[in-house]
Amino acid sequence: MQIRFIRTLLFALVVLSMSAASFAQIGVAIRIGPPPLPIYEQPFCPGDGFIWTPGYWAYDYDINDYYWVPGTWVMAPEIGFLWTPAYWGWGGDGFVFYEGYWGPHIGFYGGINYGFGYFGEGYEGGRWDGGHFFYNRSVNNVNITNIHNVYNTTVINHNENRVSYNGGNGGISARPRPEDEAAARERHIPPVAVQAQHAQAARANPQQRASANMGKPGVAATPRPGDFNDRGAAPAKAAGGPYTPANRGGNQGRSENNAARPSTPVHPRDLSPVERPSPPNTGNPKQDKKYQQQQEKVFAKQQQERDKLQQKQEQEHQKLDQQRANDARRQQVEQKHQQQTQQLQQRHQQQTQQLQQRQQPASRQPGKK
Repeated sequence: MQIRFIRTLLFALVVLSMSAASFAQIGVAIRIGPPPLPIYEQPFCPGDGFIWTPGYWAYDYDINDYYWVPGTWVMAPEIGFLWTPAYWGWGGDGFVFYEGYWGPHIGFYGGINYGFGYFGEGYEGGRWDGGHFFYNRSVNNVNITNIHNVYNTTVINHNENRVSYNGGNGGISARPRPEDEAAARERHIPPVAVQAQHAQAARANPQQRASANMGKPGVAATPRPGDFNDRGAAPAKAAGGPYTPANRGGNQGRSENNAARPSTPVHPRDLSPVERPSPPNTGNPKQDKKYQQQQEKVFAKQQQERDKLQQKQEQEHQKLDQQRANDARRQQVEQKHQQQTQQLQQRHQQQTQQLQQRQQPASRQPGKK
């Protein structure tokens, strides 16, 4: 009996640790961002208590390709719980996937405009009231003959771009709000079993892959999880924008619309290497030697400052891992790192320009005869 109890306890601890890990970043960082979000219509809500979970691009590491997981209506696992969508975010050296979750409030989902009430922050598609979910008909496709818990509140969507990731080159620049951080600290439930099965079915369908559909999946949304062949399933009306698949034309590691390196560096390692200056040639050997010594001194100092800042930021990453920090806290730290790196880059550029300006007048002087 004692051995059986210990085994049961260990199993429970494993399950709890897996549940906790499900809210952290998933998988290995990817150098190429996902395609733009496709344009599609929402199927009718199948009944009371179903909440819309928007479609998203997932990644299959076995074939190195993104695939579209259709948006679908899912029964809330608990009364009062809402769905926070998954999203992709730039992690400093690649794109990282943050899994969606159920909770009493909507958390941070990268500022991605998924539509249908998920316009980048919070949720405008409905609310819980007296144990029943009420649907906002202005953003949801609800048949009022079957569902009576409805209301109409017009929502103005100012941001209609189709970008599907946060940070990196061309990504959304949103950061968590205080209410997002509060939501991240609440009790969560990971995607329920039907959601996992739904995603697995999308992965097994070759037509859902970005390399096959060029960002316009054949099944963009379903009435219920797994209903890929249901007559109510909606195909994508159009791709959200041009996309060059990573596994076409030997384009591994970079793409035309998603560069491997972010447009705004997050860490010193994201910056281009410090270039060693070429020896000056003013025609005055004594002056050239003096300038070269100044160049080497600035070069060594800049490299030292880069290494020092990189080491400091890595220590902060390790501290976050030890504290098991939530996504909102990690996003805050990444924003601070980005500001530090940009300030360092600007300061070094100014130093280099000032040094060049001091040398230019002498370089234009003719050498002594």
